[in-house]
Amino acid sequence: MIQLPLWNEKRYAPYKLAALVEVLREQGIAPETSLSGTGLTSESLSQPQTLTSIRQYITACQNALQLSKDPETPFRVGSRIPLSAYGMYGFALVSCPTIRDYFQVAVNYHQLATPLLSMTWREEKDCATWALAMNPAVTHPDSLVRFLLEQQLTQLATHLRTVVEPDRCRPLRAALPYAAPRHLDLYKAYIGCGLRFGQPVCELCYPRSILSEKPHMAYGLTAKLMRETCDRILGEAKTSTGLAGEVYQIVASIPGHAPTMEIVAAQLATTVRTLHRKLHAEGASFTQILDDVRCNLAKEYLRSTKLSIDDISELVGFSEAANFRHAFRRWTGSTPVRFRS
Repeated sequence: MIQLPLWNEKRYAPYKLAALVEVLREQGIAPETSLSGTGLTSESLSQPQTLTSIRQYITACQNALQLSKDPETPFRVGSRIPLSAYGMYGFALVSCPTIRDYFQVAVNYHQLATPLLSMTWREEKDCATWALAMNPAVTHPDSLVRFLLEQQLTQLATHLRTVVEPDRCRPLRAALPYAAPRHLDLYKAYIGCGLRFGQPVCELCYPRSILSEKPHMAYGLTAKLMRETCDRILGEAKTSTGLAGEVYQIVASIPGHAPTMEIVAAQLATTVRTLHRKLHAEGASFTQILDDVRCNLAKEYLRSTKLSIDDISELVGFSEAANFRHAFRRWTGSTPVRFRS
């Protein structure tokens, strides 16, 4: 259920841009130079009403690759973005009852945090693993891919060390989809684990035992309130932006919530092929949008009604309650019963 927003859409606070500009300033690079092509100024980054797009951040990262010869730049940026910079999303993370909840909340609401790439996690016998992937709709040079992954891995490792004791959340290993660079010492300093280069995907693996750890600021009621707020913010964004937003609104308005792509394409006066192509260009898919609608509707029924799980299953478009339970766990990491309680 990963859906990245339009890259030109201005919806994010400029905290990542501000961190990048500050790191480059320390290297003697003027803010107006590092922000070239973004349409932003250093003054605008300090104004609370400023919103930025993913595209603007990517432009600044490309500038950094040209202007700075310091390989530590993405690591420094990643280490300087606190969880508090994420607003409601950050509060939802730090108040999670357990690190298992933290992992799931991080994935569910990642779209609220200037998502430069997609993020998932999985729990296995001995480890809990973050998996990171670039948006398949956008092509980047290898140097930029490495820059973004180094920054994101540093953020993940840094944030986890702030919510639990650092010596209890050391990663086991990282897999990187590129050849080993010369600055391996930086990976050791900022991420601190064994490295495997030339792998098919980017992953950061932790011991499974950390999932039961309790964050320093864990508080169940706050966590619940913050997740509900994040749900509302995320829902408003999905229904108001781009073609994906139009499709979301159409799907949500059709009874049964199991419309075909042909039905939606007809309502938009286009073909299935064109609809698929345009959604792909936005980093979205019809299946993802359908899942989002069903998931959000199911959560609303579970929160605000006393309908049975079987009834909710039917209302959101599932003929079998077992299939609904399986899908709900895939969407949220929880069962419908646990979510309701």
